[in-house]
Amino acid sequence: MYPAGPSLPAALLATLGVDTKAPMSAQFVASMVTLLVVMHLILLSCSYLILLERKICAWIQDRIGPNRTNLSFGVLPARGSMWGLGQPLADGLKLLLKEEYTPLGVDRMLFLLAPAAVMIPALLAWAVVPWGGVLQWGDQTLAITAAPLSIGVVYILAVGSVAVYGVVLAGYASNNKYSFFGGLRATAQMLSYEIPMGLCVLVVVLMSGIAEAEGLVQQQANGVWYLFYQPLLAVIFFTCVLAECNRAPFDLAEAEQELVGGYHTEYASIKWGLFFVGEYMHMITGSAFFCILFLGGWDLPIVQESFVGPIGLVLLKFVVFLSKIFLLLALMMVVRWTLPRFRFDQLMRLAWRALIPICILLLLLSAFVVFLELSPWWYAGANLIVLGLALVIGPIIPVGPAVNRRVALPGSRFNPG
Repeated sequence: MYPAGPSLPAALLATLGVDTKAPMSAQFVASMVTLLVVMHLILLSCSYLILLERKICAWIQDRIGPNRTNLSFGVLPARGSMWGLGQPLADGLKLLLKEEYTPLGVDRMLFLLAPAAVMIPALLAWAVVPWGGVLQWGDQTLAITAAPLSIGVVYILAVGSVAVYGVVLAGYASNNKYSFFGGLRATAQMLSYEIPMGLCVLVVVLMSGIAEAEGLVQQQANGVWYLFYQPLLAVIFFTCVLAECNRAPFDLAEAEQELVGGYHTEYASIKWGLFFVGEYMHMITGSAFFCILFLGGWDLPIVQESFVGPIGLVLLKFVVFLSKIFLLLALMMVVRWTLPRFRFDQLMRLAWRALIPICILLLLLSAFVVFLELSPWWYAGANLIVLGLALVIGPIIPVGPAVNRRVALPGSRFNPG
């Protein structure tokens, strides 16, 4: 564990060997370079993630998808369609040029604040992600991250949970009953799925003894990825990430069948676009968080520094981390276009009657493994025990009054009376 003190970042940098008293430390330069590179990369990738999602949707539905817009925009010379690579840029220009419309009766200040309240946490949450491990620069060890905090995973959990307030503000300030219902659903969903997500993080911190992101990755790089120790916990955490990002099948806050567009019904132009850019940014951060906790972050066992040198190793780790994030993002998109949306009662039941009890039981069993100092593979055994109990006990738990029951209709196939 890192030493406690008045400044946790300073304590961490001192532990890494960085001279924190220098006016312009090498760690500050490394953090600024990482910040600028990653921020621009994420902003650009959000546009093309939308194109990827539309392509995956088309492939699943046996269509072609957007494939005609090239990079000429009708002015520059370009041949062919270029696989539709200009589509995200054309969509962005369209949103910028559309009319800015503010409906009558809205709370104007909150209405304008809501898109920013979604975007700002998305821009802050990834700051502690260790994108490229550490770089040995002379006698200093530099963390390739924007903010090397010693409580990195807690920071991601805290900042990521703030984004839902933007959704709530948008629903409240829009003066629209459908938007308001979407905000209420987002509030209930946040309260429900923050609990199992926090318990998942607590289990990982308990078994590792570390709350710093780089330390978690380094521990898995020196041993086994936590995905193999806690497979059930990883599945639950991924489910909670989908719910926290308002991704299908958990996108009840914007369900078109009941709520028109949900919390963003009254938004247009760039304000409408900010909600979706924020959603994709949260998907990237959630995928990076999953990689840190369960996939070893930048770790790739076959890569050695002697092959590529220190700087080449940092770049290779960065590419490995981004590749893992990309695979998780693709999985999220496949889930969206494969599974149907939950009903709201099913959404709440899944959290309170399944995920939370399972996470509490996993936390207790993991605490026993830590207390008795057993082999880490006992965590996998605990996961199998909990999964077996859930499969046995789950079907016999009463589910309460029936909902959406079939109604007798004379003249139809279902007419028991």
